[in-house]
Amino acid sequence: MLANPQHDFRTTELDRALLSTPFRIQTKWHVITGASSSGKTTLINLLTTKGFQTVPEAGRQYFERELAKGRTIDEIRKDRATMTCQIYAMWIKQESGLGDAEALFLDRGLPDSLAFYRFAGLDPNEILPDCFQHRYASVFILNRLPYQQDGIRGGDDASAAYFDSWMERDYNTLGYNVVRVPVLSPEERLAFIIDGLSEGGLI
Repeated sequence: MLANPQHDFRTTELDRALLSTPFRIQTKWHVITGASSSGKTTLINLLTTKGFQTVPEAGRQYFERELAKGRTIDEIRKDRATMTCQIYAMWIKQESGLGDAEALFLDRGLPDSLAFYRFAGLDPNEILPDCFQHRYASVFILNRLPYQQDGIRGGDDASAAYFDSWMERDYNTLGYNVVRVPVLSPEERLAFIIDGLSEGGLI
């Protein structure tokens, strides 16, 4: 799918006609998400060490795969629309291979892609129907930390604020009761999430 330079999709709302689509499958999956540099990967890694089943982020897997081929970060990011669509394809494949009844934590959920599509100049409504394939048991968005670059992460503080806002907005629009995770130590964030799920009988 090519970006449309004549139309700015960065503020495109979700199609209200599509929002009445019923979810096909209720899962026991818990989404941990947030803007870049929110401490998401650190928390997912901590969940893994505590014995919880986790699923890594498709975007980071994509970059690691492409870097292993000898491509540079700049080459990968040069065509943002193509990159976004290829990551999305990995996302779909990854979720389709998971057991619906398994309790696990996802490093980002599929609806995160709606914001990434907008940012790449693509219409988020093209992929909106896919967001109704699985319904997640819970969605946690980590409040932002001071922005830091790493070998893969791109963007800046302004783009992080953009994703933070749209991700919460999209999940809410899809009917999820999003839980904001405050800025705490990784161990305290873990306790915040696990305690909340335990109180709700979700784990």
